[in-house]
Parts: sequence; C-alpha cells; structure tokens
Amino acid sequence: MTVSHVEVLVEEPSAEAALQSLLPRMLGELTFAVYPHACKDELLQRLPERLRGYAAWLPDDWRIVIIVDRDDDDCAALKRRLEQMALVAGLSTRANRHGARVQVVNRLAIEELEAWFFGDWEAVRAAYPKVDGNIPQQAKYRSADAIQGGTWEAFERVLKKAGYFQTGLRKIEAARAVATHMDPERNASPSFRTLRSALLEITQS
Repeated sequence: MTVSHVEVLVEEPSAEAALQSLLPRMLGELTFAVYPHACKDELLQRLPERLRGYAAWLPDDWRIVIIVDRDDDDCAALKRRLEQMALVAGLSTRANRHGARVQVVNRLAIEELEAWFFGDWEAVRAAYPKVDGNIPQQAKYRSADAIQGGTWEAFERVLKKAGYFQTGLRKIEAARAVATHMDPERNASPSFRTLRSALLEITQS
C-alpha cells in the first residue's frame, strides 16, 4: 500500500524547525505533520498514551516517525524502550512487525540534533559565512555523531568564535537557518543517514 502521510514526533521546537524545511525534500509528495515537545522527558512520558491513541485510528497508509536525541543514554537501551512502547500500544515497528506493514519508525539523533549540522558543514557556512570552513577536518569535529562534551554546546562555541550568537545560541533560529541549506544526500552524520534511509523506505513502500 502506498503511504500518503507521515506523523513525526520530536522532542523540541528546534527539531521541528529543521524538519519543516527538510522533510519536503525527503518525503516528496507525501504530506506530513511535525509535533514538538518541550523536552525529551516530556516526549518519552507522553509517548505511550499518544501511541495508544494512534493505534485506535491510524489509517493504513499513514506512518509514524519518532526522533529522539540519544544524549547520554545507552543507544540500544533507548531504542529498545521506544520499540517496547510501540509494541505495548499494538503498533508494528521494523523490529516487531505485524505482517508486512511497519507503522512506527524509531530514530535517534546521535548525540543531538546539532550533529546533523556538523554533518553538512556546507549548509552551516551558507547560513553563517564567517564560520571556519575547516571544522570538518579538525579531529574533534571529524565524526559528526561522536563529538565530545555536548554537540549543541560545540556548535555554539564554533558560531560564537565566528562572531555569531554572542549572548547564546538561539537553537530554533539556527536550526531553521541551517536546515534551509542542507542537502539530505550529502550529510555525513550516520544518524541522519539512517533517518534518510528510513524515510526513503517509507516513500517507496
């Protein structure tokens, strides 16, 4: 069955800002809606009830995508927690299929949303031309998903050094500005690539 619509649940408004720009380029003609939460804890707290609600009415040609920052959580444990919530609600995932249809796709941003920005430094430079163009070649930034000490803090430091956001990173503004220039096909962040692959699978199912 051809998918017509994707519901996307994210943990914060900055992720919504980025995805509102990115998803039209990643989903093609599919419609979508993005629902942000105040924080990761709120999303995880509300998710079981929300998934039970979806299970009661979700059309066959709709899909749900849940995107959560790993932060300091164990990646496998967090993924299992998300999969279990869907299973208890009666919704199928790639790990727990009910027949051929996958209703819920769980994806982690490792470590945080800003890892996706480090994964497409051309987009960052298009939004903020004064930033150092050699950032991806520096050892501490070379692997977008493995930046130590907090990815958004690292992103803030780089932008501040270039003269931007001297009073602190405005995450929604930055997410919207960078995502406008992002090319989903060139992003070097493994977690972004995993999300892109999942969305491609949805559009082709």
